[in-house]
Amino acid sequence: MNTRQIWQRFDFLLFAVVLLLCVFGVALISSAIAGNPTLVDHPQRQAIFMGIGLAVLFIVASFDYHVWTTLYKPFYFFVAILLLLVFIIGGARFGAARWLETGLVTIQPAELAKIAIILSLASYFSANIDRINNWLTISRSLGITLGIVTWILLQPNLSTSIVIFVMWAAMLWISGLKTKYILIMVAGAALFLLISFALDFPYLADYQKARITTFLQPDENARHGDTYNVEQALISIGAGGWFGNGYGQGSQVQLRFLKIRHNDFIFSVLANEFGFVGTVLVIAALVFVIVRCFKVAQNAPDAYGALIAYGFGVLMGFQTIVNVGVNLRLLPVTGLTLPFISYGGSSLVSMLLGIGLVENVHMRSQPKQGKGNREQEAGIG
Repeated sequence: MNTRQIWQRFDFLLFAVVLLLCVFGVALISSAIAGNPTLVDHPQRQAIFMGIGLAVLFIVASFDYHVWTTLYKPFYFFVAILLLLVFIIGGARFGAARWLETGLVTIQPAELAKIAIILSLASYFSANIDRINNWLTISRSLGITLGIVTWILLQPNLSTSIVIFVMWAAMLWISGLKTKYILIMVAGAALFLLISFALDFPYLADYQKARITTFLQPDENARHGDTYNVEQALISIGAGGWFGNGYGQGSQVQLRFLKIRHNDFIFSVLANEFGFVGTVLVIAALVFVIVRCFKVAQNAPDAYGALIAYGFGVLMGFQTIVNVGVNLRLLPVTGLTLPFISYGGSSLVSMLLGIGLVENVHMRSQPKQGKGNREQEAGIG
């Protein structure tokens, strides 16, 4: 296909839904921080990062995604170096050092690490697709993952580490891992958790243990900390009713009962101001993007492209489930953002970079014809 034909394959519907989510996210952040002078510049900053992310999306979509088979290693080591710098000089917030202060912007390298892992594992698994059911192949893929995750765990940042491990397991399974290997790995993970529980999770920081304790044994009378904010999140969601209190009119939000409302608990702001109907529409839009990623993966011309699209779809799906689960008090507080909606420049740019990769795969896939299973042709499954 020539350049014009390639750009004719650009998924404009996917792009339109993502753009709508981003714009809505900026508007919702603006409402969430209204009246707070210390956060007054956050909507503008998010809008700037949205512009940067959109530029990155089109740049990434412009070059054949196969170029990443050579670029993923430099990108991987670049992210690893950033994570090392965070460990050495990173700024600490909420009990963890996760940010690099550059003077102009604050960068969270762990967000870029998610994309680096997707590209690295997609390249490795596609090159070893016929040797997936081999402990050496599995071990090497785990080594690639640990090369990034180790530095993230040291921040400490358990939630992002879990996200990356979930992506590793999902991409390994999608590549054709047999059931017996899956059962052995599940048993190993269960044993690890059992031992960790018996030893009081020695690898967790005190604030991480406190979050788990708060989730299992919440203090209904708490007036500060995670318990208070989770309770206020539930009240905010319930107070929204069917149609919400209106944009900028949510009492829980505007009177600041709900804390940390522009990032981790943005879903509660959404429910408070737009109600059940509004949350369903936003979740439906996110589900559409996730399903679209999986559709692109099914029609990808090769295993490499399929794994890139599958990996990003898994990333988006898992983060959405966890963020909503935290707001509904179904999961402990984690710090994971709601894709495209929560405040966070690094998160937004990384998500748009991922969409650029998915668009890239779609643009270089031939339209599906006949009854042939493109997924099998790509070597996945």
